[in-house]
Amino acid sequence: LLKKKTLVPGQGVDTRPRKGQDVTVRLKASLEDGSVVEENPALTFTLGDCDVLQALDLCVQLLEMGETALIVSDAKYCYGSQGRSPDVPPNAALTLEVELLAARDAPDLELLSGKEKIGLANRKRERGNFFYQQADYVLAINSYDIALKIIGSSSKVDFSPDEEAELLDVKVKCLNNLAASQLKLDHYEAALKSCNLVLEHQPGNIKALFRKGKVLAQQGEYREAIPILKAALKQEPSNK
Repeated sequence: LLKKKTLVPGQGVDTRPRKGQDVTVRLKASLEDGSVVEENPALTFTLGDCDVLQALDLCVQLLEMGETALIVSDAKYCYGSQGRSPDVPPNAALTLEVELLAARDAPDLELLSGKEKIGLANRKRERGNFFYQQADYVLAINSYDIALKIIGSSSKVDFSPDEEAELLDVKVKCLNNLAASQLKLDHYEAALKSCNLVLEHQPGNIKALFRKGKVLAQQGEYREAIPILKAALKQEPSNK
């Protein structure tokens, strides 16, 4: 389902990038009929974090510095059964031409400014949302977990109250989305934990109340679920 062919050799096996590094590649992606759907002269992403197409994330680990390779990938490792509107049809195989331009260690989380930390966490969260929409809940959970790890990492930099508030906002969004993904996989205990973490910060968070009530109802804990769902209903009586 995933094939790699070297077009231009690289500088040796010991120049391959490692998981967790930030890599920069030149990318050209085409459909089987040759139509180009993506071109990027310098795409940068964290290797192994599923920030990009899985085909790219898996194969770049096998590229040597300076190597150009052709990757032929089944839809499973690209845009799947959903495709990408308007240019990638459902279940489309892709051919990727990739050149590895650079690899460097990812920035130290402790030294990131508030803005940088918020930006990085949001990018991982948005990637989780992409996987959620693709109905790939395992990868969605992976991206939300990475975002939460970034938010929770200790810092040697002082953040402004506004930045602290924004980080908390991103954290709550990630935890809510995490709970939704865990529910889809019937991971009830994990979903309950995620909801409770949101409610610690925001006791009236309607999404967390709704999902916690849903989890408890699924577990047959109706006596506990009813007041929680009533609390959510009281906040937004017109919400279906």
